[in-house]
Amino acid sequence: MIGRLKFNLLAGALMLTSGALVAGAPVKPLKSRPQVDRPNVVIILADDLGFSDIGAFGGEIATPNLDQLAHAGLRLTDFHASPTCSPTRSMLLSGTDNHTAGVGAMAESGRADGRWGYEGHLTTRVATLAERMRGADYTTLMAGKWHLGLDPDQDPHARGFEHSFALLQGAHNHFGKGGFGPDDHPGTAAWYSEDGVRTGIPAQFYSSDYFTSKLIGQIDAAPKDKPFFAYLAFTAPHSPLQAPAELIAKYKGRYDGGWDQLREQRLKRMKKLGLVDDNVAPAPLSPDARAWGKLDAAQRQVEARKMEIYAAMVERMDENIGRLVQHLRATGQYSNTIFIFSSDNGAAGEVPQTFSVMPGELEYIARADNRLDNLGSASSFVMYGPYWAQAAMAPSRMHKGWMTEGGTRVPAIVSYAGFKRQGRIGTAYGNVMDIAPTILEAAGGHATLSVDKREVAPVRGRSMLPYLLDRSPAIHGEGDAVAMELHGQRSVRQGRWKLLRLSPPFGDGVWALYDLKDDPAEQKNVAAEHPEQVRTMQVAWDQYAAEARIAAP
Repeated sequence: MIGRLKFNLLAGALMLTSGALVAGAPVKPLKSRPQVDRPNVVIILADDLGFSDIGAFGGEIATPNLDQLAHAGLRLTDFHASPTCSPTRSMLLSGTDNHTAGVGAMAESGRADGRWGYEGHLTTRVATLAERMRGADYTTLMAGKWHLGLDPDQDPHARGFEHSFALLQGAHNHFGKGGFGPDDHPGTAAWYSEDGVRTGIPAQFYSSDYFTSKLIGQIDAAPKDKPFFAYLAFTAPHSPLQAPAELIAKYKGRYDGGWDQLREQRLKRMKKLGLVDDNVAPAPLSPDARAWGKLDAAQRQVEARKMEIYAAMVERMDENIGRLVQHLRATGQYSNTIFIFSSDNGAAGEVPQTFSVMPGELEYIARADNRLDNLGSASSFVMYGPYWAQAAMAPSRMHKGWMTEGGTRVPAIVSYAGFKRQGRIGTAYGNVMDIAPTILEAAGGHATLSVDKREVAPVRGRSMLPYLLDRSPAIHGEGDAVAMELHGQRSVRQGRWKLLRLSPPFGDGVWALYDLKDDPAEQKNVAAEHPEQVRTMQVAWDQYAAEARIAAP
């Protein structure tokens, strides 16, 4: 027996099938399924967190609680999500491709036109992890950002969560003042629901604090004779950058050296921690590698303040994770709880001129009080920007929104005493779709093709459990070709190889091949040197595109 988790060989295995995501490589049914002393499961999802933001991944921000989970557990350095938030959330909760789940395009992108795969919300074609865990006799709980549909039948309470408190849209004012930004404006109001009913928020509100308190309350009220599955989806550190003033003050002056200096310092720590190779060089900052030197003193003050606010948001999120962990320790539930932490995509490089979530936003943002001394307050509205984002994603190329490693490679932690592969760094490739089958297998559930008397799409991800138990050297086999698509950007990952096509405005629309083992920054296109590898991966792409019904860019 390893911790509280043990196995015996049974014919009834967790059922996985080949298909859209693992194209060209059939997924064999597992030969065993776990017999579990009913572990609790907590998934914690940060919003737009950079790869090196937390201390255990090379960051300077104070994140002692996440660091403790990371060092006790497994740090995954090659874990991937979609380039943007709602597609990732659909993949996380369904264990399958975002098109199959209905979020082949974000609802706010203008590309979600109601066709199969482009509905812009989580459809009933898939079963959610909450629905499946509820079927396995778990209490299912959720607090935080939903972003998978606004209608009552798309609410988390309608999709398997017995108790939920949700921000339905993709962003909000972190202090709850007005809607998305500093005050009310048509089309920008934030909607909250509790157990499927629209609700308000208190006058004293800060997003990370309130979501955590709600989840702790749900856990306390849950039946004590059943395990729980809890999903805590923070909106930090998503824009607008807003945080308590006392925490912002703690970081005053920390980032006056600019994003070049920050990137250099973090890479040095990442190399010392063994997270990246000593000889790795970061992708050049884009579009202007000399951007910091071209700013005047006032502009540098504003940019440094943005990073100070961002750091405060991350620290406050970590404080709340600590509150949750401590509560589970105090109630005797910690040792039998699986913790999974990650981000929904790479750090956000958005600026107001290119950012659109709701109608009328530009004039809405323009009315914010963005005086230097007011930045970070409820009445301000500033964004992180592309250069801080690239510093946080180094050595990878670019940031959120891009199908490059900078948009999709995210920090991930799996912590549970029952897993043998703990206290280590894991370099195996993983994908956000792998979380659902992992949890289901650990809980003794099944990825059935029928849930609540309706047919559902098969789970496409791979269970990480053999890897976590140190019974397999990898999560995906060398022959597995894992494909993703969003907004015309296409990628296929197979072992060390990545085939990438960036359509305008991201790139020239030509397939490029990268050897990520030797070139993690995606700087050298080796397609001409490896034509057979390109052909093999293009075949995998074609199979995936047909199964996922990818629309032409």
